[in-house]
Amino acid sequence: MSNDSKPPYSVVFVLGGPGAGKGTQCERIQQEFGFKHLSAGDLLREERLHADSEFGAVIEKHIKDGSIVPVKITCSLLRREMEKSQSNNFLIDGFPRNRDNLDGWNGEMPGVAEVKRVLFFDCPDQVCVDRCIKRGLTSGRADDNADSLKNRIITYRESTMPIIDHYKSINLVSTIDGNRSSSEVFEDVKKILSSLDC
Repeated sequence: MSNDSKPPYSVVFVLGGPGAGKGTQCERIQQEFGFKHLSAGDLLREERLHADSEFGAVIEKHIKDGSIVPVKITCSLLRREMEKSQSNNFLIDGFPRNRDNLDGWNGEMPGVAEVKRVLFFDCPDQVCVDRCIKRGLTSGRADDNADSLKNRIITYRESTMPIIDHYKSINLVSTIDGNRSSSEVFEDVKKILSSLDC
């Protein structure tokens, strides 16, 4: 098969509520499987700090307003990181978060990247809240507090669950019980990723 007909990048989306264990598992996947981990949120936060960024001011305004950054910008940053990387396999964490993200990805990325699998870390809301509050004691993350977490979980249920349902409808979702130790969760992750063609 020629390179023209095969997308150059293989992507695994990593989705789940706040505190479901996404970051922990991404670190382990990166070490064991050699995937490059891209966090949409981290890329946006880093980009707004670059004085010469064409997107910095727009990102800053959206973050200050608490609104979602235009998906074209997020896709552009993801694509740039893919092109800079030596890897062909990527874990994308925290994206797509809503329908607009999904539509933007589908509009911007055909022929650039192919979604091979969606890892959905399913975890009860209260467990997620407890983990985030515990993490907030040492992480310095301003959004790891009870009020913010309630809103983040509502947003996740209303906006991100329909994206997971969309990918379920095309048989791309692997649901993983996140309410276990990180080692037990990773055993499931290993089985799923070992079976992927990428």
